[in-house]
Amino acid sequence: MVNLAQRVFDDSTTWEGTERDLSYHPANPATPRRLSQEQIHFYNEQGYVKGISIFSATEIAGHRSYFDRLLDKQLRDGGDSYSLRRLTRFCQPIWDIVTNPLILDYVEDILGPDIIAWGTQYFCKLPGDGKVVSWHQDGSYWPLTPAHTVTLWLAVDDADSENGCMQVLPATHTLGILDFDMSGADENSVLPQKIKRAEDYGTPVPFELKAGEISLHADMLVHGSDINRSNRRRCGLTVRYAASSVRSVDAGWTQNSIVCRGVNPTSHWANVPRPERDILDEVE
Repeated sequence: MVNLAQRVFDDSTTWEGTERDLSYHPANPATPRRLSQEQIHFYNEQGYVKGISIFSATEIAGHRSYFDRLLDKQLRDGGDSYSLRRLTRFCQPIWDIVTNPLILDYVEDILGPDIIAWGTQYFCKLPGDGKVVSWHQDGSYWPLTPAHTVTLWLAVDDADSENGCMQVLPATHTLGILDFDMSGADENSVLPQKIKRAEDYGTPVPFELKAGEISLHADMLVHGSDINRSNRRRCGLTVRYAASSVRSVDAGWTQNSIVCRGVNPTSHWANVPRPERDILDEVE
């Protein structure tokens, strides 16, 4: 039986000294599939779009039930609610979300027609767990170049300011790597990096989402989240999509990827098939 609690990579790695192109690559679709021209312009200027409805109440309730069972297994295996990652090899419903054609239409409007999904992770804040996510830029953690990745955040539960929804600092995706230290580790943060003087970069925008809605944000956009002050759980599933032209300087980061749409001409990325058997079938 696979123990998902053991499938964790080192979030403290910063890849300093590795040559990477972390400049912003604007979305410029010839014929947008789902996003309006106004939304595409907003994404290029501000680094995000949010509040896009994907799943009905019934559909997201079904996935929430699946996650409840997955989290129960995770906790029994000695993991925590933040270390459920790299799940496309083991979880049929997650593979199905990652390759959902409607979702890929939105992603294509940002990245273009050749789309790789290289990572998945649940960020689940339990009531009273006291965890924050310090202000950070995803791209500084990742051994990828160029910075042409978009993160999809799917609300599994309703997310609001009371239960610790994600917040972003608009337009920071065009500034390159900002100064940070590792003080987040001392502040009960899920991630150790913390942007220095984040308050200098503008007013945070909360991503309050209803379950079944998604947001999309650029890989260099500064974001984070507060503690869950409510008696409600706040769970979101992140999916990391990249254009197939993106390269990883660490081969280990390519092994759980899926060629979701278009071509992968150099076979740099793996193409994980849908699991024949779901991991939860092993415990039922």
